Amino acid sequence: MSRIGKKPITVPSGVDVKVSGSNVSVKGPLGKLDWSLAQGVSVALDNGQIVVARSSEDRKLRALHGLVRAELNNMVHGVTKGYERSLEITGVGYKAQIQGRTMSFNVGYINPVVYEVPVGIDVKVDKQTLINVKGVDKRLVGQVAANLRAIKPPDVYKQKGVRYAGEQLRKKAGKTGK
Repeated sequence: MSRIGKKPITVPSGVDVKVSGSNVSVKGPLGKLDWSLAQGVSVALDNGQIVVARSSEDRKLRALHGLVRAELNNMVHGVTKGYERSLEITGVGYKAQIQGRTMSFNVGYINPVVYEVPVGIDVKVDKQTLINVKGVDKRLVGQVAANLRAIKPPDVYKQKGVRYAGEQLRKKAGKTGK
């Protein structure tokens, strides 16, 4: 039995969980999220707790058992507290601006890089070099943060680029001149 999968998920007050067939929807103060279950995995509500079960000991179902439980736990956490990811831009002249749902990055390329922020994600830019990504969906917040970092990944020689807040980079020594 999966150690993660057999743990029940406590549903806090103010969160509404509905199971209809193979769809699970979680609604809370910050928003609503949906998840469709794979065949062989079932979800039940017992006394304010979500319990995930599987129909057989098949290898694929054992893997999905823990995955479904983790995703449902992330959904409950997302609609109550939300998820947040911070990025920093380092480099002379490097900056970001936001106008509506569009972000513009000046990070050393000839033209500014334009990024469309997906629906369900809130992005704030402070001091033109600090980016804060917020949302209820953990996957989407992480993917948007990874996409923003991929615009100009940090350089190992000069330490310039877009990086996660608190990310430690190993600085490589450049060529030694004679």
